[in-house]
Order: sequence, then structure tokens, then C-alpha cells
Amino acid sequence: MDLQLHQAPGPAWPHRIRLGHPLEPGTFPHELLEGLPEDVPVGPVELDAGEWSLTLTDWEGLRNLLNQRGLQLERARSSRPETLVSAAALGISTALCLVNAEGRHETVDRPNPVVSRQRLLVHRGTLRSGDHISHGGSLLVLGDVNPGAHARAGGDILVWGRLRGFAHAGADGWGEARIAALQLRPQQLRIAGHVALGPEGAPEAGMAEEAHLCSGV
Repeated sequence: MDLQLHQAPGPAWPHRIRLGHPLEPGTFPHELLEGLPEDVPVGPVELDAGEWSLTLTDWEGLRNLLNQRGLQLERARSSRPETLVSAAALGISTALCLVNAEGRHETVDRPNPVVSRQRLLVHRGTLRSGDHISHGGSLLVLGDVNPGAHARAGGDILVWGRLRGFAHAGADGWGEARIAALQLRPQQLRIAGHVALGPEGAPEAGMAEEAHLCSGV
């Protein structure tokens, strides 16, 4: 579970850091960054989290460690949408890395209406009132879900924006599904067969929000 570093070829380019695979239980991503060489020149960094599932707190810790070395975390890459939602909540530029049919990695960071990867559907764009989107696997919306719009998925629903419409995750009865958004103020939430209204009041600035069932409720 080693760390890979590709130093920038010049001052206008970012260093590229890739975290190793999270194979050992109890290992945290910041422990890998502590192994960075001491002679890395100051400058911007693009951090590839790979298969790590990182929370907002994880990203804050990684950014602080890099700042202590004079390195600025400017861009995050990951194959996990929930990891990118957490990074985006901190204002970090993000790119989703997918694996195509040939097993090669592709980066989704430019306009592309829909990209499928196994059972993940990525929709780029805001869902407006009257719009409906449904998928049997997990759904990532790169935009807002406006009031009157409906998002339905058999797996998780992740909104890289504001969720203010209707969302139904685990639509086929999967009670472990999650609904996450940069701002979670929906008209209605459903996970499996459970229904709830969204929270009231303004969300805490810079914090992504998530809804899931606790003990089946």
C-alpha cells in the first residue's frame, strides 16, 4: 500500500500523488502522505485517492498535511463518487476516474451528458422541475436536483450540488442505500420503503450531508 509521487516537470505543473490501495484495516490516508520525500518542491498538487472512500474530515487532514510542506491541494481524483462529493464540499477541483471496457482509466472532467460504469450512472447537468431520472444501480448527479425533479436509483444517490426535489435510493428494497448531497434540502427522501422529509434550516457551510437508515429506520 505504497504512495506514488510524480514530481512536476516545471513550476507551472502540479505534482501528482496517488494513494496506494487501502488493503490494511486501520490504516488512514494521512499516514501515507507522511511518507512523502522531504525534497518535494513547493507547489500545487493533484491527489489521486484511487479506491479510498474519503470523508470531508479526511480531505481536510490531507490538505493540512500538504500545506505544512508548502504544497497546495488543487485537484482531487477518485473512482468513488462519494469521495469526490466530500472534496468538492471543500472547494477542491475534482475529476471522476472511470474504468472502460478495456480496463483503462478514463477521467470525466468535461461536459459529458451520461457516463456508465458497471452499475454507476453519472448524469452531468441540473435536473429541473418535471425531470425524472431512474437507474437500477447507483446514481451520481453532477448538478442540482431542483424542486419538482425526481431521482430514483436501486443503489445510492449522490448529488454533486443541491438536492431540493425528490430522491428515492434503494428503490428495489436495499435498506443500506445512502443519499448524499452538498446541500440536502429535499421535498421528500425515500430509502427502500422508508419515507422522510428533508431537514429544516440552513445547512452548515462547507459540509456535505448524507441520509441513511439507522437500524433499519
